[in-house]
Amino acid sequence: MSTAKLHLYKLIQDSQDFGSDEEHMVSRVFFNIDIDGKKIEGLYANIKQPVGSSIDSSSLEVSRPDNYKGPFNYEAFRSIAESYYRSLVGAKGSGIHIVGASNVRMRNNTFHQPLDAELEVQVAGGSW
Repeated sequence: MSTAKLHLYKLIQDSQDFGSDEEHMVSRVFFNIDIDGKKIEGLYANIKQPVGSSIDSSSLEVSRPDNYKGPFNYEAFRSIAESYYRSLVGAKGSGIHIVGASNVRMRNNTFHQPLDAELEVQVAGGSW
């Protein structure tokens, strides 16, 4: 096992450019990763949820990072990305704080909020 360091630095919430439509809101989290002395920059993953679902409690679909083929721990990453998203948008959100409302939809909000996190990854024997 090895430790990867994530540096999440930006979230764009609910963008049609990323595939949002009338059924799903698609947001994108941007980050860099440091692993085994290498820094890979400009990575992103999509976060998808059904339109009208609760930001705070609905299941979020988190994609694997685009164009990253190195060692990874998807479950740990998913948890970090989901927490980052909910820390910015929703009842506990520091960017958009929504409480007691329903059917609210705001598009193309960009948040520049750094978050550093670490996750254990399996280096030998495959990349995912």
